[in-house]
Amino acid sequence: MRGYPERIQKTIDYIEERLDGSLSLSELAIVAGFSDFHFHRVFLAMVGDSVMEYVRKRRLSKAAYRVSHTDERLLDIALDLGFGSHETFTRAFRKLFGMNPGEYRKRRVDTPWYAKRNVLQQQFNPYLGGILMKFQVVKKPQFDVVGYVLATNNSGGENMKQIPAFWQTYMKEDWGKPLYELGSQDEYGICTDFNMETGAFNYIIGVEVKEAVKLPPRTVCRTFPAATYAIFTTPKVAQEQFTASIQETWSTIFQEWFPHSDYEHGGGAEFEFYDHRSGGDENSLVQMDIYIPIVQKKN
Repeated sequence: MRGYPERIQKTIDYIEERLDGSLSLSELAIVAGFSDFHFHRVFLAMVGDSVMEYVRKRRLSKAAYRVSHTDERLLDIALDLGFGSHETFTRAFRKLFGMNPGEYRKRRVDTPWYAKRNVLQQQFNPYLGGILMKFQVVKKPQFDVVGYVLATNNSGGENMKQIPAFWQTYMKEDWGKPLYELGSQDEYGICTDFNMETGAFNYIIGVEVKEAVKLPPRTVCRTFPAATYAIFTTPKVAQEQFTASIQETWSTIFQEWFPHSDYEHGGGAEFEFYDHRSGGDENSLVQMDIYIPIVQKKN
């Protein structure tokens, strides 16, 4: 069986040959040999963009070159590269380049090239040759969480900035106080409601509740179904290194652990769990757990 980088590269090559045609995440997941959601998360980890965001940027990169270096009709360029209308093309073009195609052409911009990716040239941490990543597999029953919601997006790494900022606001403004009164001070950071086409998802900071409660202002109550999870514990680090440690652990799970494991992503919510350990031990070192829903690989 091909390794993960080879399978992702196969889909990148497939995309390149069909930039002027119809492409869908499910079609590309079949090319890679993954379930839709597992493909979405692995592609994001290895490429840095969600699948359809990568497709969009490659199409716009080719379009921008033709806008700037040819006299072709803008509508023809748009239709050639899979944009259904001039309006759709203009809106996407302006979002990426900060101006509409007509203005871009007048300026004869030297187009910044969003190149085709080659993940086979990337260096991944060879953890199999050294220390294995430790994990536990547990079956967690259905649970309810009350908390605050942040709408974010993994496009361009927005979530890597917005989620830490969300936590800073949560702590600075003491949003946890009314949650702790519901019965627990152990906090969840839950990634849920994934939109695989746009990369959008919701991040919830909250606490688990065992019964119906009166919701504090600006909070929601969400129920998460029973699932099997792989649990990864971040290394103990100083408080100022905590955010980087968490993000590095997330990255390593998808780039290094999944490719060599017997599991694929289960498709449900992922979450971080912060208990007394995130407050620091006797040496003021902190850590937490990351829960990833999993299923056995079919092949």
